[in-house]
Amino acid sequence: MSPAAQSRPRVMAHMIPWFPDLERSFSVARALLDAGVGYLEVQFPYSDPTADGPAIQKACADALQAGFRVAAGFEYLERLRAHRDVPIFLMSYAGLVYRRGVGEFVRCAADHGVSGLIVPDLPPGSDEGLYEQAAKYGISAVPVVVASARQNRIDAVAATRPAHIYAALRSGITGERTVIGPDNLAFLDRLRPIGAELMAGFGVQSAEQVQALAGHVDTVVVGSAFVRAIERAVAATAGGASAEAADALYAAVHQLAHELLGA
Repeated sequence: MSPAAQSRPRVMAHMIPWFPDLERSFSVARALLDAGVGYLEVQFPYSDPTADGPAIQKACADALQAGFRVAAGFEYLERLRAHRDVPIFLMSYAGLVYRRGVGEFVRCAADHGVSGLIVPDLPPGSDEGLYEQAAKYGISAVPVVVASARQNRIDAVAATRPAHIYAALRSGITGERTVIGPDNLAFLDRLRPIGAELMAGFGVQSAEQVQALAGHVDTVVVGSAFVRAIERAVAATAGGASAEAADALYAAVHQLAHELLGA
């Protein structure tokens, strides 16, 4: 379906396994899936991120401290898909991918049902074989394009014939609220002729922002807003009974997802 035909874009919810810990992160995932998000973007935390704002940086650091490891992360994806089979896009950084071996990382992703890989610091032309391996294993390597991109960069992305494109609505890092206006909407419309499914994120925090992108993108990505909702729920239930705390966390995430979906 073209974005023009959609009354509202899909929502891809960004989440981090093992944040705030293994079981509570699965409560987060269940809440997102039960609310009806279209896709999950699952970030494998890495100790040296380049595009994450403070909220996601801290969440990734907490996840690593809580015991996240890559092998267990792939098993976590299987658990998600057993709960509800929605497309999962795996996001991480070059250092983590390269450490495991690009081909091996992509193979593991494919074996665990991943639909696409988002690795911002492995762009087309400097991707260490990521795009070739993704094609080999039948999954999507998703280029990230920022709003300040020059036309030659957009042309290089188009040359890879991507199935998906992640459009960053502004330069910089994630987290701060982004104003949706003529400049970033015009940027999105420049990407449309490529013919890829267009995903847009960075600083989307409200249902109004999601609606403002209708007709320009297929999917809106929301991340830091969920991280902050998780932090608030965890702080509010500190010291509470574990079952009650898990229920409160689920409810907080489910409510935000419900609002973003316009349901």
